[in-house]
Amino acid sequence: MASPATLANPTFPGQGWLISPSIHSLSSKNLSFRNGSSYLQLKVAQSPHLQLNAVKNSSISSETELGQIFDVPLLSCSEATERLRTFRSSYESKQQYLAMYSSIYGGITTDPAAMVIPMDDHMVHRGHGVFDTAAVMDGYLYELDQHLDRFIGSAAMAKIKLPFDRESIRRILIQTVSAAKCRKGSLRYWLSAGPGDFQLSPSGCHGSSLYAVVIQDDSASSHSGIKVVTSSIPIKPPQFAVMKSVNYLPNALSKMEAEEKGAYAAIWLDGDGYIAEGPNMNVAFVTKGKELVMPKFDKILRGCTARRVLVLAESLVEEGTLSGIRLGDVTVEEGKEADEMMLIGSGVFVRAVVQWDDQVIGDGNVGPVAQSLLNLILEDMKSGPDTVRVVVPY
Repeated sequence: MASPATLANPTFPGQGWLISPSIHSLSSKNLSFRNGSSYLQLKVAQSPHLQLNAVKNSSISSETELGQIFDVPLLSCSEATERLRTFRSSYESKQQYLAMYSSIYGGITTDPAAMVIPMDDHMVHRGHGVFDTAAVMDGYLYELDQHLDRFIGSAAMAKIKLPFDRESIRRILIQTVSAAKCRKGSLRYWLSAGPGDFQLSPSGCHGSSLYAVVIQDDSASSHSGIKVVTSSIPIKPPQFAVMKSVNYLPNALSKMEAEEKGAYAAIWLDGDGYIAEGPNMNVAFVTKGKELVMPKFDKILRGCTARRVLVLAESLVEEGTLSGIRLGDVTVEEGKEADEMMLIGSGVFVRAVVQWDDQVIGDGNVGPVAQSLLNLILEDMKSGPDTVRVVVPY
């Protein structure tokens, strides 16, 4: 029987293996060792040495009894792709991925199973990447150039060099939507530091990578009023908040916090306590004096949809519905006492907020300004000027 000293420091490939808590004595003939979700099984021989019971490529699920070991198959590229295709077909999703461009491929694919990126891409394991999006409406890309300008600005702040010039990127994005044959949906695109290694610095990367995906979303749209809460998740510092990077963990946690409280979104406050933004949308208010007020963009993301709403809102000033439009600091007290509150972004367009924490906003109904601004943005998407609508040649 192996001695306790021998068992204390077993020698076998790998590090971080912990002896299973189910082992109660050293008289066990088979010992299981854990490293995360993987297991090794050791056989105690009638000698002072431990023998590794050959359980090559084995793993166990969290729902499986301890000690049960399954063989993990070694897959070819085609087998792995087919399994990914089967996996995708095994669940229902309201989003369909119609086409993807990858500069790694150097082309476009319409097969969702092929819409993958390298694991050693620094956008994956270091979050070194930026992204942006544009809506597809009736065969037109809405505000493509405005989003593309912000995309390039974000890339500069993230110190990621463009793999192509701006016009080439623009053509690639339009061609990807064309290949998708999508007439209503969204185009989302990313620029990463690129693949190359798992180091912290991108100095070993082979160059930046561009990816784009065309998404058709079959979710039923709703324009009813929503509830928001104040986020307890710290807001990103201005240097990162003004950049549309893939570092969205704070945003995701903020959204999750809202959902846990039965709300749609959580509202961030800046370092001085002023109202900042939502997890992926801007926020605006209509004061009792009928002024449209939006927080300044110096510490938050400069929303393309929000900026377009500010332009379209000028017509409401001309007709007397609004008394004016202003960018400035807004306190929580001012926001909660406003006649109207709304979220503005490419994912929600304009969505009225009828309750913030325990405070009812206005009369608790969707306000006339929020409804008017929503109608204006939807009409702009369908028949706006060439400066905001880019035709897609199918």
